[in-house]
Amino acid sequence: MIKRTIFDQLEANLSKKEISFIVGPRQAGKTTLMLLLKEHLDKNNKKTVFLNLDVESDKIFFSSQAELIKKIQLEIGKTKGYVFIDEIQRKENAGLFLKGIYDLDLGYKFIISGSGSMELKEKIHESLLGRKRIFELNTLSLEEFINWRTNYKYENKLLDFCQIEKEKIKGLLEEYLNYGGYPRVVLEDEQKQKQAVINEIYQSYLEKDIFYLLAVKKTEAFGNLLKLVASQLGNLVNLSELSSTLGISMDTVKNYLWFLQKTFILQKVTPYFKNQRKEITKAPLFYFYDLGLRNYALGAFGQIKNSMELGFLFENLILNLLKEKIRLLSAKVCFWRTKDGAEVDFVMDLGKKIIPLEVKYKEFKKPEITRSLRSYILKYSPKEALVVNLTLKKTTKLNKTNIYFIPFYELIFNIDRLIENN
Repeated sequence: MIKRTIFDQLEANLSKKEISFIVGPRQAGKTTLMLLLKEHLDKNNKKTVFLNLDVESDKIFFSSQAELIKKIQLEIGKTKGYVFIDEIQRKENAGLFLKGIYDLDLGYKFIISGSGSMELKEKIHESLLGRKRIFELNTLSLEEFINWRTNYKYENKLLDFCQIEKEKIKGLLEEYLNYGGYPRVVLEDEQKQKQAVINEIYQSYLEKDIFYLLAVKKTEAFGNLLKLVASQLGNLVNLSELSSTLGISMDTVKNYLWFLQKTFILQKVTPYFKNQRKEITKAPLFYFYDLGLRNYALGAFGQIKNSMELGFLFENLILNLLKEKIRLLSAKVCFWRTKDGAEVDFVMDLGKKIIPLEVKYKEFKKPEITRSLRSYILKYSPKEALVVNLTLKKTTKLNKTNIYFIPFYELIFNIDRLIENN
């Protein structure tokens, strides 16, 4: 079984009255995680019931709040117990339905999951305001992947392993950049099986989340849009060009991109600027939640060897790590580009501090400060800047700015400290 770092957070929340709400991409492992939590409770002699709205025999219990309560009481009685509901987005007006039961204060703890449809992301959340805590489960992180691939032998000393076994880590990194982190993909050993699994995941997403939940009828145009965005990873996205290329309206392009964000496929990064006259337009960048799905959309799943292409995926990986670490903070990640061509991959806006961050898929021998990073530092004088790379760990200085060159695996373990110090 692949261990998920979010398990401990969910376990700690079991003692809270609020609904534990697990959201994330289709087939990221939400059902498995819930079953593990149930198993943990069962072993501790707690009363549990598990219902899945994808199962026809379970759907009948959701015809009314009274029917669901009867089912719960039948299984675990009228005393304290734990109610697991999977695929809640299948229930119409699920937010109001759950709110009514929650407000009866029956003593049950609800643990609920669903894929990222509009219904789940918007209406349910609004109805349950103040009654839930959101837990976002994405596909496997690089840390989870490395622990799995090394059989958890270095689980408590993973940083030491990364520092010593650099060649092995580079190989695992390339594997992750090619195949991504969908658990079912990771669990398969051969390319052919991995390909079959990612194909099934992709088709399931189009047919269930998009066609049924979001009522998008032109799935071919939707799929073509996804391919175009995948080919522009890390580059500015021109909505007018997308509209013209696909032969669909600008409004449709915007709607489809919004759908892709709401269903945990794409994430948008907006520009950071203080001088709007000199710095670039408001055109965004788009990155993927899962790198394997991005590669599959391009027809290059498991086949990327080119260092430039790996560099874009590496950049996407670092963004995913940054977003994961600052999710619970009032912080954001932007990018910086100017009209004269200067660009910094990411800017972490932590409120009191701004930290520029360059991403380089490169084995540096010594610190090299790019013209763009130099331009940003001279313009804004941040206290610190980061250059995330493959191997070099070194500190240099430009004026009053400390520039830290750190290997990507150092970022995994030290980003918390960096954020806390700011």
